[in-house]
Amino acid sequence: MVADHPGGEYAWRLKTHHSDQDRPDMLPGEPSRTLLRAAVRRAAHQLFDQPLIFNDPVVVHLVPEACDQTSRDRVEDPATPEGRLFRLWFATRMRFAEDRLAQAATRGVTQYVILGSGLDTFPWRQPGFATTMQIFAADHPASLAWVQRRLRERGLCRPANLNFVPVDLEKEHLDTQLAACGFDPSLMSFCSALGVTQYLDRCAVDAFLTFTAGLSRGSEIVFSFAPPDDELAGADLEIATQSSTRTATLGEPWKSRLRPDDLIKRLKQLGFKDIFHLTPELAHQMYFAGHQPVARAPCWDQLMAGIL
Repeated sequence: MVADHPGGEYAWRLKTHHSDQDRPDMLPGEPSRTLLRAAVRRAAHQLFDQPLIFNDPVVVHLVPEACDQTSRDRVEDPATPEGRLFRLWFATRMRFAEDRLAQAATRGVTQYVILGSGLDTFPWRQPGFATTMQIFAADHPASLAWVQRRLRERGLCRPANLNFVPVDLEKEHLDTQLAACGFDPSLMSFCSALGVTQYLDRCAVDAFLTFTAGLSRGSEIVFSFAPPDDELAGADLEIATQSSTRTATLGEPWKSRLRPDDLIKRLKQLGFKDIFHLTPELAHQMYFAGHQPVARAPCWDQLMAGIL
């Protein structure tokens, strides 16, 4: 246990699991190993947490692993404080992005790009405002192929406005891959990238930001990022260290640690006029109320939004 965390009693150690599924390399043609972890955490939020930060009944059907104790324990024990923290934060990321999307729809956004879409269930939960949007689920080709198999296995047919976009962001141009799937850069668009930037090199991160900056006025970006170690302390530093070490053993190292001030400066340089950093303090006020014993939202993963 870590006793010196400045935010109070939220210092816990992540469990490390070793199984045949946790091999130390990401093999060609295989999906991201962190993809399923994220979906299991979102599904477990539906099963174990009240009140819900984010309502997603579809993910429970899509990820039956969340109902299996052995599968859940490969992520972390849901009864522990650290398990709850991860569930609440992953739910918060989705809630923040989709709340912003709903607001963007009132401005006239007609395209939604989900970068690193994984097992995102928005296309099967889409509210009325989204039915006239084109949705682009973009992910690494191997991950996307695996996701499509899982969707078929669970009986989820592709909605008419959903487009799958295979793209390797470190080897291919996002604009080219999106255009091949019908994306129109002249239309007002919304782009989300949750749990993505830390797995990309700096060039790929900047290419993504630059791409969104080239969209039409009124377009928006929402993304999460992991700050560097020297901006963390106590349990935040410990969790970031253990998380990055664990994903590295799965063949998915953290490549980019980004400072909030640097990101805000870069977004301004690119032409974003309305920039919002959801600080840990704001995240706690907006989403974590009523979820004790979690003392506060994490610092090791944060959210930012920008409107052109």
